[in-house]
Amino acid sequence: MSMVLYIAVMAGVTYLIRVIPFAFFRKEIKSVYIKSFLYYVPYAVLSAMTIPAIFYSTGSYPTAIAGTITALIMAYFDLPLIAVALGACAAAFLTGIFI
Repeated sequence: MSMVLYIAVMAGVTYLIRVIPFAFFRKEIKSVYIKSFLYYVPYAVLSAMTIPAIFYSTGSYPTAIAGTITALIMAYFDLPLIAVALGACAAAFLTGIFI
């Protein structure tokens, strides 16, 4: 029973997060500062969710650091996402074998 309640509360919160901006901001936002803030919010949220997951997923900091550095270098050179993901996984795996 409690699981159904948890899911219902999560659904309600998710719904409200998406509906409240439409209810309050009917006009176009003209402030340059607010627009620039809202532009970077998705990147900040994605980083806040991804970075902790990277360091807790392998159970070892050296493997997580090796995978992260590999991914950053590969992404810097504009390689495809699948190549970056596979390269980071390979780096973490190989680091785990040798450490």
